[in-house]
Amino acid sequence: MTAFPGRLRLEMLGSGASFGVPVIGCRCPACISSDPHDQRARSSIRLQWEDTQVVIDSGPDFRMQCLRSGITRLDAIWYTHAHADHTAGLDDLRPFCKPGQALPVRAQQSTLDELFHRHSYAFQNAPNPYGVSKPTLQTSLIDGPFEEGGLRVIPIPVKHGPFDVLGFRVGNLAYITDVNEIPPSSMELLKGLEVLVLTGLRPKPHPTHFHLDAAVEVAREIGAPRTIFTHMTHDLTHEQLLARLPEGIEPGWDGLAVEIAL
Repeated sequence: MTAFPGRLRLEMLGSGASFGVPVIGCRCPACISSDPHDQRARSSIRLQWEDTQVVIDSGPDFRMQCLRSGITRLDAIWYTHAHADHTAGLDDLRPFCKPGQALPVRAQQSTLDELFHRHSYAFQNAPNPYGVSKPTLQTSLIDGPFEEGGLRVIPIPVKHGPFDVLGFRVGNLAYITDVNEIPPSSMELLKGLEVLVLTGLRPKPHPTHFHLDAAVEVAREIGAPRTIFTHMTHDLTHEQLLARLPEGIEPGWDGLAVEIAL
């Protein structure tokens, strides 16, 4: 029996920027808020369709995100880039690695190189001589569109300051985090979307992320009927963001789920 026949489901596991919200030691309105929408773990999503389940990025909050959302299995993990707020939870992939069956890790070459540099033990086939549990991972290079669970996945190359980052399009849904420039060739890949998830970092400009006004402008250019912002700092509460953003654009929140037809 299929889990989501003919549907694609996105669940936002985390909607926060690199510090998360609340920020350690901060007493701003967002950080002391009692509104659960203002509890922002580091950015990550789960995608589900038919019997397939993948996660994009595993940051420092990955273990708690999986427990909260009841994630008990994964078919693959895709990485946008190698920064710690998107990869530091890699060791928590251990429960998803079956004996004799490596979990596919999909990323561009620069990200795979950095993951191997930081977590080389997780990519070694030989048994750990100390008997310590470790992930069993199989790298899969993203160098163009690929297939996952019977669907065609289109990587979306974007810029995060000097860094090359990947967004992903599955059907008419796209996820793009940590971005301050979308090249024209990538904008072409975003035509006809129903749902766009996009970084809307904070009100003030930032050298490597779209701030709110820039993100709104880009979202309008892409033209998806629904745009959801992610990777948000503690500068504004959820209620303040709702009041500020125009129709068709909304702040994401941890646990938000969206479904579209495939």
